[in-house]
Amino acid sequence: MLNITHYKIIAVGKIKRKWIQEGIDMYLKRLPGLEVIEIKDNNQTKEENTIREIIRKNEILVTLNENGHSFTSKQLATKLQNSHNQNIIFVIGGALGLTPSLNNLASWQLSLSPLTFPHEIARLVLIEQLYRAKTITQGGPYHKE
Repeated sequence: MLNITHYKIIAVGKIKRKWIQEGIDMYLKRLPGLEVIEIKDNNQTKEENTIREIIRKNEILVTLNENGHSFTSKQLATKLQNSHNQNIIFVIGGALGLTPSLNNLASWQLSLSPLTFPHEIARLVLIEQLYRAKTITQGGPYHKE
């Protein structure tokens, strides 16, 4: 079973659209223990420095970007379950994305889609997929075959 308390999300920028925040709030209620850290949308170097300060040595860094690995929902659930409850920190960049050096530091990179999303929607989709992964590993009815 997935232990969501071992996951954190660092997201660059604030959620400005009410409907996106409502969706995020709904999934966060279903994922108690998932920590989301919002950092100021700035220049990429300052964002990277702030992100590096937040990451702890015992955390596995996963960056989200278009060149990352694409998974089906079931594959992602399996990958997370096989992480054996390691502390995983997902990082979503702002409008300019993440620096190459931060992406290179990642243990793995994740692509939510070959499409490009605004960072607000990427955050909503990631949180929904973490919830979906949890229900898949628990055998819940949320994920339909």
